[in-house]
Amino acid sequence: METKITFIGAGNMASAIIGGLIQGGVTPDSITAAAPREDALAAIGERLGIHTSSDNAAAAAGADVLVLAVKPQIMREVCQKLADRVQQTRPLIISIAAGLEAASIDAWLGGGNALVRCMPNTPSLVGQGASGLYANARVSDAQRDTATRLMQAVGIVEWVADEALLEAVTAVSGSAPAYFFLMFEAMEEAGVAQGLPAETARRLAIQTALGAATMASQSEHDPATLKRNVMSKGGATERAIAHMEDANLRQTIADAMQACAERAHKMAAELTRD
Repeated sequence: METKITFIGAGNMASAIIGGLIQGGVTPDSITAAAPREDALAAIGERLGIHTSSDNAAAAAGADVLVLAVKPQIMREVCQKLADRVQQTRPLIISIAAGLEAASIDAWLGGGNALVRCMPNTPSLVGQGASGLYANARVSDAQRDTATRLMQAVGIVEWVADEALLEAVTAVSGSAPAYFFLMFEAMEEAGVAQGLPAETARRLAIQTALGAATMASQSEHDPATLKRNVMSKGGATERAIAHMEDANLRQTIADAMQACAERAHKMAAELTRD
């Protein structure tokens, strides 16, 4: 019998994961999405052919996997209303809400649950995501495999053994699409300053990033080696890299990622404060 999966929340990330699961061969009849807005449910139900419900508890009935895909600010209320149902059925809980610690979510659901926290990123919306996952002690090996398959529907998956490392995942991948978008902005502006049309500079920068990422993902070499392979002694690329190194770009990136991780930690504390 196919695993029954219920999504509490039917926003962009939930829709992306559901779409990826169906594209990967999961039967739409095994998936349910619950949300308060009937118009949103009608749209996702018609587009993907899944079951929908405006009653979270009813949608959770019979689910083997319960994916919590609501905003962190309302997670406590949503979980507390689901607690009785979850205590009866004991599904695998997967939270994709940023910042909320596993222990807090588990407590709001009545305690004693097998729970996975997931930190996805926005490229998941186009099937190119990178997700960090953490499992509490009650998650079985089979449930870990289920969580892996579910999030692989939208990209790659990396597990961390310590929940605190999800803050580093936030800095490395969760927030990182914005770092690259900033790089695209800066390269476009510089290209325009050197005489290129904005659209030309943008397309060249984005395609080059895509090409570099593809090379890095397929190469047996590390990024440092790939970088050196582009450079020639006394050439233009060497001059550009030297300028970035002189400007301490590495430290700027490290400082930004540290600030990101620290803010993620602070936000988690704020969200779970009584």
